[in-house]
Amino acid sequence: MDPARTPVLVGVGQLLERTDDPREASEPLALLEAAARSAAADARAGDALLRQIDTCALTQVIAWKAQNAPQVLGERLGARTRRDSVAHTGGETGLTLLNRVCREIAAGEARVALVAGVNNMRTLMTAHARGIQLDWRPGAGTGEPELVGERRWGVSDREREVGLLMPTDVYPLFANALRARRGLSLEEHFARMGRLMSGFSEVAAKNPYAWFPTYRSPEELVTVTETNRMIAFPYPKYLNAVMNTDQASAVIATSAEKARALGVPEERQVWWWGGAEADEAAWYLSERRALDESPAMRATHRTALARAGVSLDAIDRFDFYSCFPVAVEMACEMLGLSEEDPRGFTVTGGLPYAGGPGSSYTLHALASMAERLREAPGAKGLVTGNGWYFTKHSASVLASAPPEALPADVTLPDSPGPTPPLDRADGPATIETYTVIYARDGAPERGIVLGRLDAGGARFLANTPPERGVLEDLVAREGVGRPGRVRHVDGRNVFEPA
Repeated sequence: MDPARTPVLVGVGQLLERTDDPREASEPLALLEAAARSAAADARAGDALLRQIDTCALTQVIAWKAQNAPQVLGERLGARTRRDSVAHTGGETGLTLLNRVCREIAAGEARVALVAGVNNMRTLMTAHARGIQLDWRPGAGTGEPELVGERRWGVSDREREVGLLMPTDVYPLFANALRARRGLSLEEHFARMGRLMSGFSEVAAKNPYAWFPTYRSPEELVTVTETNRMIAFPYPKYLNAVMNTDQASAVIATSAEKARALGVPEERQVWWWGGAEADEAAWYLSERRALDESPAMRATHRTALARAGVSLDAIDRFDFYSCFPVAVEMACEMLGLSEEDPRGFTVTGGLPYAGGPGSSYTLHALASMAERLREAPGAKGLVTGNGWYFTKHSASVLASAPPEALPADVTLPDSPGPTPPLDRADGPATIETYTVIYARDGAPERGIVLGRLDAGGARFLANTPPERGVLEDLVAREGVGRPGRVRHVDGRNVFEPA
């Protein structure tokens, strides 16, 4: 790679909007424009930089339709884009897009690239609840942007049938599997989650762009109360990603040579050293070898470091994707890091407290990471992303100094392929992992089990009987490894714990 074309982040922008009346809220395009202009101002290059944008990539924008949204945004900024792309749904896509445009810059295929994202879920949900029709004008543009990423839904039909519908239903399965493999009691796990995520809330409390800039103690995070009700075991509300926010973020990248030509001060420049992206070969969670690991996550994070030519010990700051505590726990597990690592694992405060939900969180993480790296000459940072259910992964290595060597050509290892669960299961069996879903009134509502038949070890998906006593017992003592019997009744697998 020509050193003159080394990719560098020159400007970052973040914003949030709190409006009680959805009719007064900014449209997604307006928030995207504001974030992009903030990034250009951050680069100390303003409109001159915006006019140079020739590549525009957006994470998925919910509820705003445009024939070519990146082109429409470019026109609002005074740019004529010629490389437009939009990513499919996924928390990994911000980094995937950044890695992609940085490679294009390094190859001389792009000059100045804007990567941006917006989330308007708070406005959308409030408008829906009040019966308000939002008058968001559709965008125009010409041609079609390139669609980036896999468009498959995150769960299979079989998984939906047992009640695995939302992230709040799914991630507890990973959490309970990993906790059991680590040999932690329920009490020990709650205490560790509280300590881990309290540190995240402490960072969010100092972040001017955090949706919930409030410090919460470890005990407050894991104690179930009326305001911190249990959502799905083992996660009360304060340990879940916040979805309903109005936030936007943007990152502008270019080459070292172009940054100098545009007069971007050296102290504003943050260098892209390398990145990686990978999907699990077993797309659906019930088809994976085990739920206490994420082979594609391990491969992605380690490959990004290898391509950047740096060791894990050389990283000064992390921002791990953090939709739920297990996302951070799994990243530590896959990288061999202690959860007590003094470097910490967030520069934003994470998804439960800083926000940035939908597909755009990693752009907020990139912006905050750039700001932290500028404060520490020579420092290096690792930012990671996760889409669907440990299904899609991304990672980027950044630094406040130019790379010490050309990016290494390192190939990603493959992850294990899928093994579908049984449609019909009958016989003695054992729980592999599980969760209990709770109603809004705090009552346990549905038990979901991934289990293995004792004879042959084949996996199945099942619900438990709905009796409250069964559900309460399942969360009162360890469920993983619990024996029982599964029966196929009325087209469904039902597991009754012993």
